[in-house]
Amino acid sequence: MATATSRTHIAAALTDLLFTPGLDLAEAADRHFAPDYRQRTDGCWDDRGEFLAHIAHLRTIVAGGSVQVLDEVVQGDRYADRHVIDVAKTDGSTVRTEVYLFAEFAPDGRFRRIEETTLMLQGGEVDRNMGSAR
Repeated sequence: MATATSRTHIAAALTDLLFTPGLDLAEAADRHFAPDYRQRTDGCWDDRGEFLAHIAHLRTIVAGGSVQVLDEVVQGDRYADRHVIDVAKTDGSTVRTEVYLFAEFAPDGRFRRIEETTLMLQGGEVDRNMGSAR
């Protein structure tokens, strides 16, 4: 069973997935997401493979960024947070999104399930589906 210090959190996961260019996608995913991981973003469910296809696509359009966790709560195997993700895209534009997230940890401390709702604070109309784009 994972301890509080061995559990992942969203800032580390997103930084590894999107903002650490030399880190292999499979390695980044294995650090933070269980093999049976699934995610629901704005009402649409993805399994782990679909989620990784989404992240692979984002890696082609994201030049850098940061994650700011505004609120974070952990209780047992449950995790909730509210965070803002700022993304600089390869085309020079920027996107700022606020995310409301509820999650479940696997026994090893990685995310097993995430359900999230996104609110775009800044960006173009084309960026509205960034949370689920492939």
